Amino acid sequence: MTKAMMKSATLVLLVTLGATAGGSAAAQDTTRFTRADSLRGGNGPGRSWWDVEFYDLRVSVSPADSSIRGSNGITYRVLQPAREMQIDLMTPLVVDSMVQDGRRLTFRRDSNAFFATLAARQRTGERRTVTVYYHGRPRVARRPPWDGGYAWQRDSLGNAWVATANQGLGASVWWPNKDTQADEPDSQRVAITVPDPMVDVSNGRLRTVTHHDDGTTTWEWFVTNPINNYDVAVNAGAYEHFSGVFRGERGPLTLDFWPLAFHREAAEQQFRQVPAMLACFEHWFGPYPWYRDGYKLVEAPHLGMEHQSAVAYGNKYLQGYLGRDRSGSGYGVLWDFIIVHESAHEWWGNAITTKDIADMWVHEAFANYAEALYTECRFGKEAGAAYAVGGRRNVRNDAPIVGRYGVNDEGSGDMYDKGGNMLHTIRQLVQDDEKWRRVLRGLQSTFGGKTVTGADVQRYMTEQSGVDLGRVFAQYLTTTKIPVLEYKAEGTMLSYRWAEVVPGFDMPVRASVGGQPARWIKPTESWQTASLSAGAPATIRVDENFYVLTRDVLAPPKTTGAAP
Repeated sequence: MTKAMMKSATLVLLVTLGATAGGSAAAQDTTRFTRADSLRGGNGPGRSWWDVEFYDLRVSVSPADSSIRGSNGITYRVLQPAREMQIDLMTPLVVDSMVQDGRRLTFRRDSNAFFATLAARQRTGERRTVTVYYHGRPRVARRPPWDGGYAWQRDSLGNAWVATANQGLGASVWWPNKDTQADEPDSQRVAITVPDPMVDVSNGRLRTVTHHDDGTTTWEWFVTNPINNYDVAVNAGAYEHFSGVFRGERGPLTLDFWPLAFHREAAEQQFRQVPAMLACFEHWFGPYPWYRDGYKLVEAPHLGMEHQSAVAYGNKYLQGYLGRDRSGSGYGVLWDFIIVHESAHEWWGNAITTKDIADMWVHEAFANYAEALYTECRFGKEAGAAYAVGGRRNVRNDAPIVGRYGVNDEGSGDMYDKGGNMLHTIRQLVQDDEKWRRVLRGLQSTFGGKTVTGADVQRYMTEQSGVDLGRVFAQYLTTTKIPVLEYKAEGTMLSYRWAEVVPGFDMPVRASVGGQPARWIKPTESWQTASLSAGAPATIRVDENFYVLTRDVLAPPKTTGAAP
């Protein structure tokens, strides 16, 4: 859950988009990217030679002055010889030292990246560790989770309440790491020290709780699976804990819930939705990915985030999206949006993570579509379809869903509802719900626990569905146009074609032509004709499960009168 970040303008990189739908040239994109954007979003020479295997993160958190101090031991495998290593940490945080084999390393800073000169020769295949020691006051989250960082809050009883949320912005806003989605550690320790009586809840399993003489306690958590760095989280507050067990496809899955103590009763009621949600998602997507690390919901001082095995929850124990139905269908207020959407990310975003944030639609389109599937699990197929279709009212078509690669640029927020409706449309094209389910589960069994490109996902879905989806993906992901089925009646003939589409677009749809029962038609960019029966309406009505528009090209244009 994130919004595109504003880009500063110093060094410039002008990016020109390709042709828009219909073949007309796109206006030049004058978005300016800095060297910092390239360092953050690319796989430069300081990153490409090493593969992270383990992070040993240890951080002391001080709510009194909004500061942190800690270290991260970065264990990595050498892919090819090199002498300079890029480690990311955002201003205003300061690196105190970097150490390898007991020796201090020299390093230089370049915006939000540090480049360490390694004293020892890095031999291919070796496993080495660099430990970074650092401190400072991390960026304060301005509007978490969308504009993130550290949230230094107090609950309604005045207790200190601290949380991190940094998707898009980057995990290096509060801890040093290889800040790219393309490289995940195989496992990670997260040891957070907070003042008593605060409780920290982070990712994975709680291993130890160590009380110190200075009135602080270290809560050590351990993640046994690969984890993307923006998922690593601090949640520290006046928490209480209760638990349960879900009997899932891989056996018993532990459920741990961490509400603020005075919200326990509300949480026990609201979080009853979790088992049914997990059962639905396991049916459609396959087993929950993190049985070894468990499933947690943790109350947060922001709306929510998909922190792996420690989902942040801030929906105020309301149904819907803070009490409202984003879809307008009536179904969106019958379940808790944050529980469902953020938990769906355990499969889409956490188990399958895109290498570049430009392909973030893989995370958000599937999580949005999961909301419709959950509605279907609860209330039937027509209800799920109504929820998906209702989400179209949120689509802006302001920019392409796919962002620019290599500069940490996410695309339009349409990756949610437009992306979800693209998937809903593809389901219609597959024409077989069991095959569609196999495609979704197959994506998880093939790519789960890995990083992917958007092209990997598109290729797999085309191959496994048996449907050529190339132009469908191109249309919905790379243009701002919704396909328009144009038609016109001339005598006893009704003609139709696709307009405002990518070249060669020929997606079939189910449609009622001239008032006849719905059937499959395959429009192209060229006019095709169908005979009209005497007295038949000169219209085409496309099944609303296809995300397309229709337009009678001979109808007089609609006018809007001035307000009285």
